[in-house]
Amino acid sequence: METAKSEALKRMKSIAGHVKGIERMLESDAYCIDVIKQIQAVDAALAKVSGLLLEGHLHSCVITAVRGEDLQERERVLDEIAQVFTTSTKI
Repeated sequence: METAKSEALKRMKSIAGHVKGIERMLESDAYCIDVIKQIQAVDAALAKVSGLLLEGHLHSCVITAVRGEDLQERERVLDEIAQVFTTSTKI
């Protein structure tokens, strides 16, 4: 998980810089389509971070809960994952 976390942090810092660039584009009245393309790039980068974090979560917390003896914890973790997917399809 630590590798996924450090990779996610690195990507988030890059994304933050990218968002600042979009802000500058808007302030300088850049061409709308160019701004939209940059926003789409940020969306894709955020999706990648989300995927990294989800993968790390699946390989740590979820596996631990599924292998554990606590049925309620197992159900809670599985419900949590289902909610993540439900939310992502609504966006």
